[in-house]
Amino acid sequence: MNRRHFLTTSLIAAMGSLATAESRPRRIVLRSSWQTVNIGDIAHTPGVLALLEKHLPEVEVRLWPSSVGNGVAEMLLARFPKLHIIQTPEALKAAFDECDFLLHGSGPSLVAAHDIAKWRDATGKPYGVYGITFNAPDTATAKPELVKKFQQSIPIMSGARFVFFRDSVSLAEAKKRGCTCPVMGFGPDGAFATDLRDDARAIAFLQEHKLEEGRFLCCIPRLRYTPYWTIPARKTPLDVTKHARNEVMKEHDLAPLRQAIVEVVRQTSMKVLLCPEDETQMALSKEMLFDKLADDVKANVVWRPDFWLTGEALSTYIRSAGLFGAEMHSPIMCIGNGIPAIVCRWEEQTSKGIMWRDIGLGEWLFNLDEASEIPGIVPAVLALAKDPTAAKTKAMKARAFVLQRQLETMQVLASAL
Repeated sequence: MNRRHFLTTSLIAAMGSLATAESRPRRIVLRSSWQTVNIGDIAHTPGVLALLEKHLPEVEVRLWPSSVGNGVAEMLLARFPKLHIIQTPEALKAAFDECDFLLHGSGPSLVAAHDIAKWRDATGKPYGVYGITFNAPDTATAKPELVKKFQQSIPIMSGARFVFFRDSVSLAEAKKRGCTCPVMGFGPDGAFATDLRDDARAIAFLQEHKLEEGRFLCCIPRLRYTPYWTIPARKTPLDVTKHARNEVMKEHDLAPLRQAIVEVVRQTSMKVLLCPEDETQMALSKEMLFDKLADDVKANVVWRPDFWLTGEALSTYIRSAGLFGAEMHSPIMCIGNGIPAIVCRWEEQTSKGIMWRDIGLGEWLFNLDEASEIPGIVPAVLALAKDPTAAKTKAMKARAFVLQRQLETMQVLASAL
């Protein structure tokens, strides 16, 4: 019996025992949905929900979100009509009383450490962590509350039934810091499994701008720090230090993307779509990419001026020949759907980008803090544009690895229930 067959039959057996152990289905609280200004943060939740639906279909899920505004709740319920979203203190109390397990979803850290502790102390019931990054803050510069939260996360993770980290650096850090959780390993970010779609909006946009399926690349820029202070609804005060760092580094970081756009347009028949992952990036892509292009290049580049939700974005990505840029979760969603994606990263983005090496895509990962790696960006993007078939093969191989790990991690969750 091969390993894949064994894991599949083990998962079926585990779920069968769950179904017969009690007259009611097992119930999970999913602690996720951190914010809605970034389609990547939105994608964590539907990704994990899709995995639960696929691998543990008998389980009832109640979502405990931080934020599901801006149309996100409606989008989730349209895709997962059986989902319960906890939005009142009474619903949260009922979840604590009636649910059997708390699952902390993917994120940049153990985001809801306080809430896990609350669950643990109030219920004594088990919990697990699925696909997080775990990096130690710089104690010399980090805010005291951030350092405290990091320190408190270690015993909380040690008490979990399992902790899956979305990059190998985080796994090593947890072990180094003394985390004693019995099951720790690499677990893909939940966003890999996102399958939301808004085909109607995506197709209408592509037709309006004469972007043909398979004949364009997507490009997403970003700054070292997300300038939340530019989003009026956030009411975030200006961070002078972060703003200064952004201004100093933006040309350094985005010039390679701009040059890649130029070479793709001039050397191939591909067009380029400039699109956002968060609400601040429409203005950034216009300032640093589109406005700086020569007229002959601009004629084959489309700048998207509006933000979009995850469904429309993913419906666009799957019709593209691939994506390149300085974000993480749009590439994750691309690979999860077999679409090629090149990632540029830097120190301020934590170690999450290392997951590209972990899933076999090291040739598509570029560290912009390493001068020696920057010259490789344009050739990599050009290779993707010139030979999309080979790029697709590489993306599908990485996807297969991710699918296998998803199966294995869901088997662990089934056993923990």
